[in-house]
Amino acid sequence: MAGASGRRRRSGINIWPGFVDALASLLLVIIFVLLAFVLTQFYLGQVLSGRNKTISNLSGQLAEMVEQLDVEKKANAELTVNLKSITDERDHLQVEVGKVAMLQNDLDAMLALKDELDKKLAAQAARADAAEGQLGNERKLSESARAQAALLNQQLETMRQELARISQALDASEALSVEQKVQIADLGKRLNSALASKVEELARYRSEFFGRLRKVLGDRPGIRIEGDRFIFQSELLFASGSADLGENGQQQLARLAKTLVETTRQIPSDINWVLRIDGHTDKLPIKSSRFASNWELSTARAVSVVKFLASQGLPQDRLAAAGFGEFQPVDKGDDAAALAKNRRIEIRMDQR
Repeated sequence: MAGASGRRRRSGINIWPGFVDALASLLLVIIFVLLAFVLTQFYLGQVLSGRNKTISNLSGQLAEMVEQLDVEKKANAELTVNLKSITDERDHLQVEVGKVAMLQNDLDAMLALKDELDKKLAAQAARADAAEGQLGNERKLSESARAQAALLNQQLETMRQELARISQALDASEALSVEQKVQIADLGKRLNSALASKVEELARYRSEFFGRLRKVLGDRPGIRIEGDRFIFQSELLFASGSADLGENGQQQLARLAKTLVETTRQIPSDINWVLRIDGHTDKLPIKSSRFASNWELSTARAVSVVKFLASQGLPQDRLAAAGFGEFQPVDKGDDAAALAKNRRIEIRMDQR
């Protein structure tokens, strides 16, 4: 009996441990699936939260850009009417064009970001289709993201229109600048015409001036007329190597000064004339402790003549002295006659 009972226990199958192992394995699978679902939900929530922050930041940037564009529109309205202001404003507009280019770059970057968002949306839509039963809420969030992307597209289109308006304003400013350039050119022509008129008037008074001087001075030794210049030989006014007017020279210049005073009083005050006294020497080096070179001698002689004419009543602001030394000869010969001809004082009326 005992042997029969032992055989029955050995021949019977115990299934309870296998059943417990199967239930444990199934429970682990269910926990793993639930854990995967929870992690997927958390990851998608983080992605959508980051995307919402990005879209919010983009909206803030767009608002700032709209404000900047408003500021630029106001700046473009402050063009002035004179040439310097136009130039400054054009420089300012060029700076603004650079800013518009920067905005365009930002716009391109936002468009690239939009493309990236579209790609992410497409990937999320694919994942949502694959897990349609479990990700219904995610699908709704994707639809919300698409709506926000559409709003972003509208804002980008508004920005493009604003940029187009700014470009039109810049074109209008350039057209205004061209028109004012034409006006300035016209003013320049009129100014040149007025200056030419004044030059002609000065030439007429200069002709009358030299005509009266010819009558006063006549044909005298040591004085000659060449073109628009009265030329005094230095020996007529100064001793050799000296810049002090001699008695004979003072008499000659006094007679000349009287005529100059009478003639210049008839010249209108709006004609800007000056009587220039030029001193010239020959090419022989000077041997004097008073003058270091022929430049100093020629300049000193011209200044002596200017001072004497001023003492005779000619206005000092209409007189000028210049020394040319030996560097402007009228005769390039080396003989005594050529050297004497080059030693001279020239008087000419010129425009100041």
